[in-house]
Amino acid sequence: MTNALALPIPSSGGSLASYIQEVNRFPILSAEDEVRLARRLRDEEDLEAARQLVLSHLRVVVAIARGYLGYGLPHADLIQEGNIGLMKAVKRFDPDRGVRLVSFAIHWIKAEIHEFILRNWRLVKIATTKAQRKLFFNLRSMKPGLDTLTGDQVRSIAGLLRVKPEEVVEMETRLGGQDVALEAHGDDDEDHYAPIAYLADPGGEPLQRLEAAESENLRAQGLKTALATLDARSRRIIEARWLREKDGATLHDLAEEFKVSAERIRQIEAKALAKMKGAMTAA
Repeated sequence: MTNALALPIPSSGGSLASYIQEVNRFPILSAEDEVRLARRLRDEEDLEAARQLVLSHLRVVVAIARGYLGYGLPHADLIQEGNIGLMKAVKRFDPDRGVRLVSFAIHWIKAEIHEFILRNWRLVKIATTKAQRKLFFNLRSMKPGLDTLTGDQVRSIAGLLRVKPEEVVEMETRLGGQDVALEAHGDDDEDHYAPIAYLADPGGEPLQRLEAAESENLRAQGLKTALATLDARSRRIIEARWLREKDGATLHDLAEEFKVSAERIRQIEAKALAKMKGAMTAA
């Protein structure tokens, strides 16, 4: 249906302003003309009738799409998706129900735009249920201002939209965030501050990982060799003070264990560390 209608479609290569001027030149159909054309489409599959119905409502798509600019997606893309919804509405429109096409089409236009936003807006991935989608598309208009919602406001919105308060808080956080380009697009000094510059792992290359693993293995072997040079008491003190995964033992803890003073434990520790350093240097 799309190709046959040969509609003017906004694109990144053209002027959106020119497109809007063009669609505003198409005449608005009277109720009688609308019914006549819709019957021709339904009964005779007249594509020219469908084309006239669509063209006369393109301005409606532009107006609806403008209301979704706050989600950070191009107006032209929103219009394109809305046009798809309009064409679906025209195809399904029943002229004998006594309802104007514009009233019937609004649902289809918004539905396509909603789906497009949910597919492409990277910050929102939780709007999967009907209630969550309602929250996503209504939270902006329900907020009383630009400030963060208070607890009472969160509970009120959650009750009205039938979602959990924590979902309102999470959605507000996501809506308040901004996408950041991973790579810079210029040649000035600010390029060095793009996220790609400081998110990259300097040790991520296979060769670097292999060298790091080998270095760690050598350090472990050296530590094992150095510990082997110590007597049992000194080794116990070093292990308790420095080699535990959690907090090491205090001097007073070890003094109580070995029935000596804390100062004596400190002396043994210092002597053991010096001996281990010498052993590891020699290795």
